Amino acid sequence: MITIMAACNTNPDSYTITGTLIGDVADGTSVFLKKGGDNRQLVDIDTVQVQQGKFVFEGTTDHPEIHYLFVGEIKGYFSMVLENGAIEVEAHRDSLGLANIHGTPQNDFLMDYLEKSKEASQKGMNIQEDLQNAKMSGDTVLINSLQEELNELREEYDNSKIDYIKANPNALVSALLIESEVSTRTRPLEELKALYDNLTPEIKATDAAKKLAKILEEQLKIEASAKDTNIGAIAPNFSAPTPAGDLLALNDIKGKATLIDFWAAWCRPCRAENPNVVKVYNKYHDKGLNIIGVSLDRTAEAWKKAIEDDGLMWNHVSNISYFDDAIAKLYNVRAIPAAFLLDKNGVIVAKDLRGPALEEKVAELLQ
Repeated sequence: MITIMAACNTNPDSYTITGTLIGDVADGTSVFLKKGGDNRQLVDIDTVQVQQGKFVFEGTTDHPEIHYLFVGEIKGYFSMVLENGAIEVEAHRDSLGLANIHGTPQNDFLMDYLEKSKEASQKGMNIQEDLQNAKMSGDTVLINSLQEELNELREEYDNSKIDYIKANPNALVSALLIESEVSTRTRPLEELKALYDNLTPEIKATDAAKKLAKILEEQLKIEASAKDTNIGAIAPNFSAPTPAGDLLALNDIKGKATLIDFWAAWCRPCRAENPNVVKVYNKYHDKGLNIIGVSLDRTAEAWKKAIEDDGLMWNHVSNISYFDDAIAKLYNVRAIPAAFLLDKNGVIVAKDLRGPALEEKVAELLQ
């Protein structure tokens, strides 16, 4: 993997984007400079007009960030890194996505990575074409050989991304590649966190890297909480308000068997399962079964009404916080109904049991 050496002898405090458009682009055609905003919506940053196939943007920016250029009503766009310095762009109107962008360090990094990705993609397409022909001819030996070659290419490409990140901690594209790896979860989060930690301070100061840091922090918390609530783990203690407004903790109500039931008044599957839970509770409460319902309702009124309507005569708590509820996050609950069954020692022995399976496991614990 080739590492591009970014120039360090200049520190421009503004940018100039000088663009050349090849093909028939009328004078006065607008060129739009945009960046990603909230909810993945593009936000307009600046607009200039084409004159004799040329356009120029000027301005300043605090940190390098990915931006996008659109040309009038022409289909497509191209990505670039907006950073202070002299950026040169050359694109054909019929293939904007293949624009050549150079002149600043981060755009050189981007072009270098895209070129290597293009080479790998072309190799993959060639193998796919050969594989299709082999399937049509029924050549099983060649099919197996090409499939193995394709798998090796994919592995090589995946590893090349990590090699690129390691070799180029001062490249914005490295932060973007780490974010892509986090989203696909093909590698351990700790490994990806180490790659992020190795990025230079300048890259960590970008919006992209700040977003990545937040995602990593959230995902690591989720992963940690998932481990804490695996079968065989001691159920984490928690406390929250009861319908009467008093604080109640899990440790206060544990029995020989304890069911932590995450539900809500608005959750139809939860409400459908409630009669079965009532049946199990009535049958086994005197033998040592306790239940604590954790509601993810949005309003106290709906929560309390559902408790009464469904005859849920066990302990209940709620922060009235929907899925922002601290207990839900502690137990990595991202969908309901969800339930955790504990033994007399507070160890999680089963999750999400429904119907007869719940009664069977409770009976086993209370033998």
